[in-house]
Amino acid sequence: MATAIKVDHATKNFTLRYHKTFKQMTVAMLRGQEISDTFTAVDDVSFEIEQGESVGLMGLNGSGKSTLLKLINGTMRPDSGQVLTRGRIAGLIATGAGFHPQLSGRENIFLNAAIMGMSQKETERKLEEIVEFADIGRFIDAPVGTYSSGMNSRLGFSVAIHVDGDIFLADEVLAVGDKPFKKKCLAKMEEVRNSGVTLVYVSHAAASVARMCDRVIVLEKGKMGFDGPAVDGIRYVGYEEDLGLEGADQISDNELGADV
Repeated sequence: MATAIKVDHATKNFTLRYHKTFKQMTVAMLRGQEISDTFTAVDDVSFEIEQGESVGLMGLNGSGKSTLLKLINGTMRPDSGQVLTRGRIAGLIATGAGFHPQLSGRENIFLNAAIMGMSQKETERKLEEIVEFADIGRFIDAPVGTYSSGMNSRLGFSVAIHVDGDIFLADEVLAVGDKPFKKKCLAKMEEVRNSGVTLVYVSHAAASVARMCDRVIVLEKGKMGFDGPAVDGIRYVGYEEDLGLEGADQISDNELGADV
């Protein structure tokens, strides 16, 4: 089986600046104060994901999960090491990313689809399906700047999930939106996974990770903490109490990560 994603000793650093203006920086330097600091978001991480594999990426807030996903997506580059991928990458890393607030939802579908690598003909062919899945009614022709966060989530996920990709990246896609839409998203993601697409799923909802993924990678302060079977990874993070599934044909509140 071919390797879809290879992360080879990848490291990503960021610089925090404590002062905004030149004057503030000068005063701080004269006082012997620090004017900036560097922290490592992803620290010498290595792993491989095979084509068609479903992997959950877990860890506490600030552990480097989203940064690692952006390295895989190509929106960021590692400062050292390398990240290699095979095929077209689709997915939702930031809800509504790429949306122009003054354009309508319909216009933003074409804009966002183009950003994700879809041709105009592909988008036109899938337009009706995307609009139907988003289910925002007449607001599809209203400016996106008037949308609620839930409507943004619906439209963003609908575009991303309909991109024909080889790799699908999902960063907390169930964190926004009402319960019925979250159920629909999870069901659609299962459909994508079962089609043979490589899935990398970032979530704190342990039960949905157990349902969607066979393997879990856990980051701890940017370092690889665990890489192995999904249930063992969930226990490693300490979320085992959330593993109570309600049956194969049901989707529980724990799976959705819902606040209901």
